[in-house]
Amino acid sequence: MRSPAMAMRISGRFDGLRRLGGVLLDAALPPHCLTCEARVSAQGTQCLACFGRLQFIAEPVCEGCGTALPYAGARRCEACVARPHRFAAARAALVYDDGAKALLLPFKYADRTELAGPLALHMARAGAGLLARTDILVPVPLHWRRLLGRRYNQAGLLARLLAARVGKPWAADALRRHRRTASLGELGAEARRAAVAGAFAVAESRAGLLAGRRVLLIDDVLTSGATADACAEALLAAGVASVEVLVAARVAAPGRGRA
Repeated sequence: MRSPAMAMRISGRFDGLRRLGGVLLDAALPPHCLTCEARVSAQGTQCLACFGRLQFIAEPVCEGCGTALPYAGARRCEACVARPHRFAAARAALVYDDGAKALLLPFKYADRTELAGPLALHMARAGAGLLARTDILVPVPLHWRRLLGRRYNQAGLLARLLAARVGKPWAADALRRHRRTASLGELGAEARRAAVAGAFAVAESRAGLLAGRRVLLIDDVLTSGATADACAEALLAAGVASVEVLVAARVAAPGRGRA
C-alpha cells in the first residue's frame, strides 16, 4: 500500500511529465489561434484580434429569449411580450455575427470538434444562473440521417462539456428528432415554426428520468426559437417541470419576420 507521501511524489512526477509533454508539443507544433494562423501563447485559444471580434451578450437581456435589450429596466423584448415562448428563459453567450461564425461554422460543419471547449466556456459564463438551477442538461438532437453524415451532434458535445463543468447530469438521447426537417436558414419565423412542429419527441426510455425535473436545453445557435419551442413542447408534454435554453450564440434583434 502506498503512503500518502509516495502517492504525492508519483502524482508530482506525472504532472511534470505532462508539463514536459506540453512544452515539447508546443515546440514541435507551435500553438495557433483557433480561428486564424496567428501564433498564440497557449493551445486552444484565440489571438487578440479574433477574440476582439467576439460580441458577448451582457445585461440587460430579455428574460424570455436572451436577446440584448437597448436599456435597463425592461424585462422582456417586444417579440416575447407579443408571443411568449414555450421555454421559460434563454441565455446566449455571443451575438451570432462574423466573430461568432468563425468559431461556430467550423465546429458545426468542418469536424472542428475541439472548438466545443472554448464555446462551452463562454456558455458556462453567460448561463451560470441557468446551469445552477437546472436538474439535467438535454441537447437538441439531430435526425439520425444528418447525424450519420456529420458523425457528431454539436449540441451534444456542448452539453457533455457543460455538464462535466458544473457537475450536473446530461441525457444525450432524451430527445429524438423523429422527422427530418429541411434547412431552416432562409425561412421566416412562422415558416420555421411550421417546419419543426411535431418533429421532436421524448424517448420512452428517458421519460421517467425527465419527469418533474428542470431541464436545460442546449444548442449552438438560437434564432427565432422555433426549434427550441418544439423541443420544449415535447419535453413539457412528457412531464418535465420547466425548460430553459442555453446556446453559444443568438441572432441579434430577430424581430417578428425573420428567424
